[in-house]
Amino acid sequence: MVDQPMTCEFCGGETVKKRVRKVHWLRRILYIMDDVEAEVCRECGERYYHATTLDTLDQLLASGSLAIKERPQVQVMAVPA
Repeated sequence: MVDQPMTCEFCGGETVKKRVRKVHWLRRILYIMDDVEAEVCRECGERYYHATTLDTLDQLLASGSLAIKERPQVQVMAVPA
């Protein structure tokens, strides 16, 4: 059976399955994950991730079994009120 595309909740566009780069937080640590499956809106680019995909990412990160590809420098900035 072929998966039916989703309808974007924001613009009503149709989604397509893609492998994307995802910014993922776990226990106050920021991870950048490559090659993560997502449904991506063809119109606005909004991304949707299946709950099992997110659970799998959490499990892989918690297990420490993923190799670190690189350690980019990241700066956290405060925006004045």
